[in-house]
Amino acid sequence: MIKTRTRLQIFPLLRFLKGYSWDKFKLDFWAGVNVSLLDFPQAMAYALLAGFPVMFGVYASAMGSLLGPLLSSSRFMILGATNATAVLVLSSFLTLDIPDHQRILALPVLVLLVGIFMIIGAFMRLAGFIKYVSRTVIIGYITAAALLIIANQLNTILGTPRTDAATFFNVLSQNILNWEDIKWFSILIACCTGLIYLALKIYLKPIPTVALTLVVASILAFIINLFGVNIPMIEATQIGLWMPKTPDINFEIVYQMGGPALAVAFLAVLESSSIAKTLAAKTGSTADLNQNMLSMGVANVASAFSSGMPVSGSLTRSILNFSSRAATPLSSIISGIILIASILMLGPLTQFIPKASLATIVIAVGFSLINLEQIRVVLLSTKADAAVFLITFFGGLFFPLNIAISLGAAASIILFLKKISEPRLMQYTFNEKGELSEQDIKKPSEVPEISIVHVEGELFFGSTDIFLDQTRLICASPNLKVIILRMRKAIDLDASIAFAMKDLIHFAHEKNRHFIITGANENVESVFYATGVMELLGENNFFRHTQENPNIATSNALKRAQELIGPNKPRILLFTQPDTPNAQEAQGTP
Repeated sequence: MIKTRTRLQIFPLLRFLKGYSWDKFKLDFWAGVNVSLLDFPQAMAYALLAGFPVMFGVYASAMGSLLGPLLSSSRFMILGATNATAVLVLSSFLTLDIPDHQRILALPVLVLLVGIFMIIGAFMRLAGFIKYVSRTVIIGYITAAALLIIANQLNTILGTPRTDAATFFNVLSQNILNWEDIKWFSILIACCTGLIYLALKIYLKPIPTVALTLVVASILAFIINLFGVNIPMIEATQIGLWMPKTPDINFEIVYQMGGPALAVAFLAVLESSSIAKTLAAKTGSTADLNQNMLSMGVANVASAFSSGMPVSGSLTRSILNFSSRAATPLSSIISGIILIASILMLGPLTQFIPKASLATIVIAVGFSLINLEQIRVVLLSTKADAAVFLITFFGGLFFPLNIAISLGAAASIILFLKKISEPRLMQYTFNEKGELSEQDIKKPSEVPEISIVHVEGELFFGSTDIFLDQTRLICASPNLKVIILRMRKAIDLDASIAFAMKDLIHFAHEKNRHFIITGANENVESVFYATGVMELLGENNFFRHTQENPNIATSNALKRAQELIGPNKPRILLFTQPDTPNAQEAQGTP
């Protein structure tokens, strides 16, 4: 179950720790170890992907793993550096054309703004708006981002100069233009790394594949270096180098980072909400999306002061945490402690990892993000889903990713508004036998006398024209005497609908039709009184919904309709209370 409107909690972790035992600790400990073994190399790869020193990703994962569980509502969620946010950070900096030496100064400001936006969004309960953005947007974005990830690592594998393009096609074209600078020993290291990775993934699944692949590749590179071949390595991180740093905040950097930070925050919330829903469905638990947004916001603020990248929810590490049978969120804290220990002890050893090997791992991650089955489902389900996917996907290929996700989200919201702006009207008329029967609105019956119209869904300014057109079509039936508009499931009436209702009543009166409202709730009634619709309609033609007997309003409306059409009494089939064994039939006056 998903919650988005509950009150934010202070340290919900305490709820999970009630009745904590040694057996639970053992489960949490081994889950934390498993997650950290995957988290460390993944975080390095994501930092490389974003164009920053590899330890920036590990710093972010350490802060996310330590602080996320303190405020998160999810037992299994693991926060840290992720591929989706990393590639968006890369795209944002390339789009802004910020030099390398300034990116190091701008990144903490970006991460701080991401955290502030998330904290504000959590307190304003904005997580509920995520439901208006379809999962199709994420699939389209991730697919385009995967191709950009792959293209952006080609120069490292080929040994060619780094590209500074912000889009997939520009990166690809620059790599093609630099083909003369290809270094074959770099390609050799990349191919060997890829073969090692695939072999370990196929034949030794239980072990941490990524970590072991990098260890074997480092040994191979060390042997090759003995023959005088200079293989580019990752820069080492010295012990004691990781210290808290205050972001260098000034108006110019804040102005530059505002837009990208909002895009990263939006994507991180989308990504984490999807993970929370997945985990909640697997466990039957609850996930408060606003609470999770708050935990991410705090983790990002901490990451900003720790030279870290943006923090988001990681699907692979969260699923690993779940499959490792973590008992409480303490498994995430244990993983964070192990990451910090790894930074202090293993940081200097990163200088033995070939850049081409880590780039190969990043490309493997990129390919794993392309889910052909999900793409097939999206393209074949509905035209709206296919349109949103294609807009997001091709937007990600031709434009920077922050623009692509904005295009996809906008398309998703526009199509959603289009859908809810079309109220569903179902017409029931009396047939020749005097029985109620469902009719097609566009094909009115030849002998209708009373028409009951069910209005379901949103009635607001966006649905005004469609509501008027459909209801006028019913009024055009030549034998119609009375229109009963059943509004029990009509919601969100506004001034535009009030004006439309007045026009509709005037139109009905001009056609010598009677107009009756039934099943209306308090919101409809208050709008009708405030806007003068009730005065035009007449209170004797308005029947309120009663919770005790939901059908009494329609029954009274039919009695009123019988009074209006005179002595000609059709046979009426009425359904009263749901628990009534048989439908009640009434001949003449209902």
